[in-house]
Amino acid sequence: MTRLRIYAVGDGGAAEVDTVDAGEIAGALAPIGVRFEQWPSRPLDAGADQEAVLAAFAPEVERLKAENGYQSIDVIRMTPDHPEKAALRQKFLSEHRHAEDEVRFFVEGEGLFTLREDDKVYAVLCEEGDLISVPAGMRHWFDMGPSPRFTAIRLFTNADGWIANFTGDAIADRFPRHEAVAA
Repeated sequence: MTRLRIYAVGDGGAAEVDTVDAGEIAGALAPIGVRFEQWPSRPLDAGADQEAVLAAFAPEVERLKAENGYQSIDVIRMTPDHPEKAALRQKFLSEHRHAEDEVRFFVEGEGLFTLREDDKVYAVLCEEGDLISVPAGMRHWFDMGPSPRFTAIRLFTNADGWIANFTGDAIADRFPRHEAVAA
């Protein structure tokens, strides 16, 4: 279930806000510049390739391209048997920023985006049907869990994709990790 928890920066223990309501999630994220939407699911064959995934969500992807000038779009798939899953998980667990928006639409599965803005930390568990756009420059980290299972459409303004600029702050170590995996 899609979920937002908001914490004080100094405390990864008790959430000040904990909601599964998509409208509340979008409303809480909008003031910090984060776009959150839910798109309708589309039937896809198991293991659908990039072309099939992009074709299924073409209207929504084209709308985002027109609105924001995205130049490059791809599909990423992670499964529990991926040989580099542990290394890839570890890479994104550290707080970082990007020079462009980080835009992800979850076709299936789930992942936890944790965002830091001012004195708050926003943990957004994204699942099938969720679109999140983290604005350029926002400090954040991503956890796909120890047994990742997701397929996501990624949109970029830079044809080379995004490059992470790590902050060197260990804040991510103080907040809950993503352990659950959608079936």
